[in-house]
Amino acid sequence: MRRALMAMPAAALLFLSASTQAADGYPRTIVANAKATSGATTITSIVQIRIDRLVEPARRDRVIKGLKQNGYQGFMDAIRPLPAIGAIKTQNAEVVVKYAWETPVADKRRLVVVADKPLFFLPDDKEKGRAGYQLTVVQLLLDDHFVGSGLMAGAARVKPSPDEGVILEDYTVTPVDLTVLPVSK
Repeated sequence: MRRALMAMPAAALLFLSASTQAADGYPRTIVANAKATSGATTITSIVQIRIDRLVEPARRDRVIKGLKQNGYQGFMDAIRPLPAIGAIKTQNAEVVVKYAWETPVADKRRLVVVADKPLFFLPDDKEKGRAGYQLTVVQLLLDDHFVGSGLMAGAARVKPSPDEGVILEDYTVTPVDLTVLPVSK
């Protein structure tokens, strides 16, 4: 009986933790139509972005501090040891998400997702331009139902944003347009 009573608070804590996480919208898989246009060529695909949870505030602060103090290399040094918190996946490739953070923007949410490896280089990417583009960056503007649009760069760099976060700084070609699909029931 005593073991059962001791286990109850742990079970209640686990339930509370799971319900808190669900209230924040995570874990969540976002599915988007991706479209890249280069000259007369248009490539379309489906991208899945799985976010188990947002990065912890203390780890986010370390990443932002690294970016502010040592630029892009400081960001890379801070993000690489972070644990995986999701994945970005196409039909042919997958990278591990190390950073995901939301900020409110008017009546929407801005979600920035970063993997510490490039997901793809498009055919127009010049070989010499690949050095230094070591991240996959997704920027989405979503409503309360996690529907919206955004951009993805399969090979990118970041810079500090005015709201103390990160934003896409540079990419080797035009970024991929994303249209987030509604969740099917």
